[in-house]
Amino acid sequence: MGQDYKHAYTSVYLLHYHFVWIPRRRRKVLKDKVKKSLKRLLLEKAKEIGLDIPALEIMPDHVHLFVNAPPSLAPDQIMHRLKGYSSRRLRQTYAHLKRMPSMWTRSYFVSTAGNVSSETIKRYIAQQSTTA
Repeated sequence: MGQDYKHAYTSVYLLHYHFVWIPRRRRKVLKDKVKKSLKRLLLEKAKEIGLDIPALEIMPDHVHLFVNAPPSLAPDQIMHRLKGYSSRRLRQTYAHLKRMPSMWTRSYFVSTAGNVSSETIKRYIAQQSTTA
């Protein structure tokens, strides 16, 4: 990936965020069709709001997402949009998810790629599916 700076009308930026979030009560519901749908929904919404996704891994009980975001979006806005959109659409599609009080917890982890390289984070995310 290297240091591919993005250009906007008045700014040049390189903002990488590593997010991790979980379903309510860490239920293992992100499998099979739900997993495929969630991946599609996250990619769809990310494109709509201007995010690039270098790495994404969906485990049965949590999601790792590495994004390149514009400076106009704060990390809390990114999470609010991705979690809100995916929750609404998944619960409309899969009846068993409607029985949960909510799809996602309000909490999430976010880190910038300041202390480690982007490649290190991408390798870490890619290894998640092989260690579970």
